[in-house]
Amino acid sequence: MPVITNIQDLKRIHERRVPRMFYDYAESGSWTEQTFRENTSDFEQIRLRQRVAVDMSGRSTNSKMLGQEVAMPVSLAPVGLTGMQHADGDIKAARAAEAFGVPYTLSTMSINSIEEVAEATSKPFWFQLYTMNDEDYVRRLIQRAKDAKCSALVITLDLQILGQRHKDLKNGLSAPPKLTPSTIANLMTKWTWGLQMLGAKRRDFGNIVGHVEGISDSASLGAWTNEQFDLALDWGKIAKLKELWGGKVILKGILDAEDAKMAVKVGADAIVVSNHGGRQLDGALSSIRMLPQIMDAVGGEIEVILDSGIRSGQDVLKALALGATGTMIGRAYIYGLGAMGQAGVTKALEVIHKELDITMALCGERHVGDLGRHNLLIPKDFEGDWQE
Repeated sequence: MPVITNIQDLKRIHERRVPRMFYDYAESGSWTEQTFRENTSDFEQIRLRQRVAVDMSGRSTNSKMLGQEVAMPVSLAPVGLTGMQHADGDIKAARAAEAFGVPYTLSTMSINSIEEVAEATSKPFWFQLYTMNDEDYVRRLIQRAKDAKCSALVITLDLQILGQRHKDLKNGLSAPPKLTPSTIANLMTKWTWGLQMLGAKRRDFGNIVGHVEGISDSASLGAWTNEQFDLALDWGKIAKLKELWGGKVILKGILDAEDAKMAVKVGADAIVVSNHGGRQLDGALSSIRMLPQIMDAVGGEIEVILDSGIRSGQDVLKALALGATGTMIGRAYIYGLGAMGQAGVTKALEVIHKELDITMALCGERHVGDLGRHNLLIPKDFEGDWQE
């Protein structure tokens, strides 16, 4: 077993063990992938302010996210097809998060269903909702999340229309994978993954198949989903969904100060500053670069979670120091899941936690709640005056 010291180590193992189409699904952005790349590279522009001769004892990364006590202000983001990265991947990621003490978010486009994840875990998790044209299906999906005792509804706002991801099209992405000469050749090199999948509870989309009339296989599912994303989603519909849910609501996909203000206006409990990991609007600014002006607009009025581009505990610290109350990681834990299953997700969380803890100490802080801009050295043009 190789020594795992950082998230990149997990990424390398992930690439070796998981079929190409599912690795590419995780490790790609839309169009030119500019935003996908800048989500991570922009973190590197922010430097840390080292402090010495301070008391580093008694450190704590404990915090709260939506009132929930967490081991560190990090949650696992909703990721579609998680159960294709590793057999029963949604369940294993949820278990790892629960054991570590951080929130897990199940995607609408998960492989394991809401009910399967709820049965396999003992604490409430968050559920992410894509709004669909089939309003009856959406109502039933929300009720299923209620019945499973999900503690928050995460409504994704930035996928009314699908951004083009070239790799997915070229790979013929599907779940389960379609057996073409190229996919068969690749699957033959991933025999460990294949053996695990033979014992999986499910290999299709558990929240959809069997819950929508006429959806029985990947072909019918593909045709349905291509027509279902709600192009007419607006703030009025979001308010109605909040009322229908009746619990805590997180709005994910906020990348503009005006939209952040609207999220406060409709009564959201938290927002996720996110560009969908660079998978939607290519050419948009990175999430970390947009965070300061969103904090200026709504900071103190609503919980703000930073998503997209986080690959280390230092990235988490930088987001918190810029004002975020919490963070979300997607690819970072998916690398671990693809590499080592549940143990890999745990390892990813351990790596990020250790990096956060040690970096916090070397910056002269003992608690994540004390982090602020005083811990950072920010380039003068980082929050530049971008002309509309």
